[in-house]
Amino acid sequence: MEKYLKRIGFEGEAKADLPTLTQLQYRHFLSVPYENLDILRGVPLSLDVRDLYEKIVVRGRGGYCFELNALFNWLLCEIGFKTTSYISRFLLDEPEIPMRRHRVMRVDIGGESYIADVGVGCIVPERPLRLAENEETEVENEVYTLKKDPFLGWVLNYKKNEEWRPLYSFTEEEQLEVDFVQPNFYCQYHPDSIFNKQNMIAVRKEGGKYTLDGNIFKTFTGKAVTVKELSEGEIPGALKEYFGIILN
Repeated sequence: MEKYLKRIGFEGEAKADLPTLTQLQYRHFLSVPYENLDILRGVPLSLDVRDLYEKIVVRGRGGYCFELNALFNWLLCEIGFKTTSYISRFLLDEPEIPMRRHRVMRVDIGGESYIADVGVGCIVPERPLRLAENEETEVENEVYTLKKDPFLGWVLNYKKNEEWRPLYSFTEEEQLEVDFVQPNFYCQYHPDSIFNKQNMIAVRKEGGKYTLDGNIFKTFTGKAVTVKELSEGEIPGALKEYFGIILN
């Protein structure tokens, strides 16, 4: 556990309280990249915590939601948090209701429940959100709220151009670790999966983030975005410099 805390730059004593959870989630986004490189290279993904620890903590790699949130959930439990895992539908930019293929956690602290999630590369909260309906929360200049839908259950929304747009939804059926094996397999190998097509890499930085989609590298700083098309030979250097990823 101590190596994991060092990997994400956590400071202070790790306790099962909201300040600790908040720092853990934020530091995780700043330190561990969201990435699908093993899927693209045909390396089978293991969701065993020992394998995830070796990959993410020891070798300094990242992963995608089923990997990142599985290991983060383990860390929270080791610290003493009470967690419940859910499987969600990722709704962003989807014209129809999609299958469930994303993992999130509910964390109970002092009679309140919070949603924790370190497994998304796009616009999601970098800090835990209280599980409360229609409560608006500003996180790093973005505004989020959780709404209830009769079919989808809880729906996480963010505000864009003064309109609420859905990010993902979940219902409150607790999931076991084995429940994530099948959707993880789908994401790796199914021809309709978005994860086995091109690079999907992101890591946050103070006040912004870096992303690599295919060979398009973007730097987000505040509301400014710079875009650069990378050659195949430039990609390994960018992976190391901006995302801390060295493939071996």
